[in-house]
Amino acid sequence: MSKRKQKGEDKDPISGRGSLNDESSDEELDTLNVEFEWFDPQPTHDFQGLKTLLRQLLDVDSQLFDLSALANLILSQPLLGSTVKVDGNETDPFAFLTVLNLQEHRGQPVIRDLTSYILDRCTRSTPSSLSIIADQLKDDRPDGTSRPQVGLILTERLINIPTDVVPPMYGMLQEEISWALEEKEPYNFTHYLILSKSYTEVASEIKGPNDDDDRPQKKKSKKGGGGSAAGNSKNEIFYFHPEDEVLERYALAHGRFDYKIEAAEGASDSKRAFQELGIRPQGHMILIEASEFEKAVQAIKDFVSPGQ
Repeated sequence: MSKRKQKGEDKDPISGRGSLNDESSDEELDTLNVEFEWFDPQPTHDFQGLKTLLRQLLDVDSQLFDLSALANLILSQPLLGSTVKVDGNETDPFAFLTVLNLQEHRGQPVIRDLTSYILDRCTRSTPSSLSIIADQLKDDRPDGTSRPQVGLILTERLINIPTDVVPPMYGMLQEEISWALEEKEPYNFTHYLILSKSYTEVASEIKGPNDDDDRPQKKKSKKGGGGSAAGNSKNEIFYFHPEDEVLERYALAHGRFDYKIEAAEGASDSKRAFQELGIRPQGHMILIEASEFEKAVQAIKDFVSPGQ
């Protein structure tokens, strides 16, 4: 089974906009044309880049896992999944997407750790929908049926990489799974589980020069994934990956969960990025049945490039 991955050559460059750093008007914008290229995962070049992206994806809980082993497992299936680069195949990836068969790789320590972690987060989080996800990963299922074939989708990209790179990665994953099944490889999934991230905004704990010293301070909520943050009665969920909101429409179950390792004091403020509010990251899971996956991928394409 052979294939390519240099689709950057036959695609229009993806443009990003940023403010000029000179004395020109603040309203003047500079257009930066960047030509992205899609490649197969390359063991020779991508190990460190994948570790960096995995660390970003798993946030504070990344230290619970052997990221080297996880990166090597991803690189052990070079005909499945994609990386996105700018300056050729020998550079570090700016984004990646892959799928791992949790049943097939259950003997790998890092997959056992990931599966146990997901089960733990599902059982300790408030949204009851996460219990549906846990049921798909248990060996001793209540109804006595065999454990489903769950494909764990891991995907991450550097900050400011546009969502435009996402539809090709999902589209190629579909194609690659189809090829793999023709070769009788173990990718006949019943479900896809996307492990991702979301966040809520929280009030700053840093007092400004005009703040009243006697003003009562808000307390952080101790609730799980569905709880409120920083005393807000209603919290809007924001997505690090905008496409996740689209995927949720086709989900059998989805929900947020708190990270196992508590973030250091002031971590939310460190991520304010010139805003009044800090951000509180949380893990996010989306479970999609295989029968709905094609429609979900098409919906991502429509979301990113409407009318095309």
